[in-house]
Amino acid sequence: LHVSEISSSWIRNIRDFVREGQKVVLKVLRVDTEKGHIDLSLRRVTKREKIEKIMVWKKDRKADALLRGVAEKAGMTFEEVYEKAGKLLEDQYGLYDGFEKTVKEGPEVLTKLGVPEELAKTFFEVAQERIHVSMVRVKGTAELRCGKPNGVNVIKEAFSSAQKGEKLGTAKLRFYVIAAPKYSIEVMAEDYKRAEEIFQKVAQNVVTTVTKAGGQGSFRRDK
Repeated sequence: LHVSEISSSWIRNIRDFVREGQKVVLKVLRVDTEKGHIDLSLRRVTKREKIEKIMVWKKDRKADALLRGVAEKAGMTFEEVYEKAGKLLEDQYGLYDGFEKTVKEGPEVLTKLGVPEELAKTFFEVAQERIHVSMVRVKGTAELRCGKPNGVNVIKEAFSSAQKGEKLGTAKLRFYVIAAPKYSIEVMAEDYKRAEEIFQKVAQNVVTTVTKAGGQGSFRRDK
């Protein structure tokens, strides 16, 4: 890194721009394989390029740590895990982005790529432990009535079967009684579109089940 490529302004103290041990983003100008020299530039790197490259570097470090966590939990070497799963994930999505997708959508992300089921589950478990996914909340109210002798059980079963029938992934679903006949349905998911989709399906399934059993039901989305 020649002093002329550090900054376009006057340099009084080189330590104002680069310091020993500091990690910086540089642009490669020339490579001399015979001499083993690489000419680099700091001043030709834009602010946006610096931010983007640092983000990529941080993601790579996180992905490396996650992969080592999988290897430890699976009782395999880092190289074995990378060859059997990491490389497939990296080629398809990028390694860290692939871990994030696994958290959101489950082990199926990996099994669809040909990763063994047990190893895919380990990836999912490690990703869940170490990657925080921000969640949004969607709430609604269902009004359910069933005058039959087993009416209470009909309503309970409606909620139970609706929850079992929906693939939630990282989303969370909660039901609770407000005051009969009103029941709250609450969905937590990574984005509003997904949360709304789950809410509509679950609420409709609950109402349909109660209606088919001879009861009445309706639901509305809370504002």
